[in-house]
Amino acid sequence: MSRWNIAAAQYARQHNCVDAHVEHHLRFIAEAARQQCDLLVFPELSLTGPGDEILPAPPSDRQLEPLLRASQIYRISVIAGITLENQGQRQKGLALFSPCCDTILRYPQGSSASLTRDDTQLTIIDTHSDTPNLDPLAALLTSSQDVGDHRWRQSISTLQRFAHKYSIAVLMANARNGSALWDEKGQLIVRADKGELLLTGSRGRQGWQGDIIPLG
Repeated sequence: MSRWNIAAAQYARQHNCVDAHVEHHLRFIAEAARQQCDLLVFPELSLTGPGDEILPAPPSDRQLEPLLRASQIYRISVIAGITLENQGQRQKGLALFSPCCDTILRYPQGSSASLTRDDTQLTIIDTHSDTPNLDPLAALLTSSQDVGDHRWRQSISTLQRFAHKYSIAVLMANARNGSALWDEKGQLIVRADKGELLLTGSRGRQGWQGDIIPLG
């Protein structure tokens, strides 16, 4: 099996300026490219910020164009957190930037997303379901979150059980701390402490290996 390199961006956004978030995302993408990553996953609402009482407006294609261009230049797929407008209601969503696609793909955010190594599509699934809509060819489950300590403990327990039950690697990008990677047996490969950083995982003949790359 050829090597597959993935990464989670631990990035806590503190404002609602999309253009500033895009610039910050580009730093993470450039570092992930230096680590030869094929996929980079950001936390939920990473491109918009959380808003106060209501979710921020969805970013435009023009605002997100630099990320699509970076994805194509570096040949890296990127999943970032956005908002979507659906029948007048705003909801959390995911944006997929793929080097194989000239458009930005947008999805409503479920509990998690699964993808295959060579696919430009995501499958949004509910990890709490007894029968999740998991593609049998899926190679990785990603989870984009922004949770504190209590919900974080619940999330890692759920994701670890999911990895073990369905024999699939799981990558969690959390905005605050504790981003993590589990292998197909549910064994923890690497977990981050607090801080702005890149959590990386590499799968080769010997299985998964992980590392933490600070972004200071």
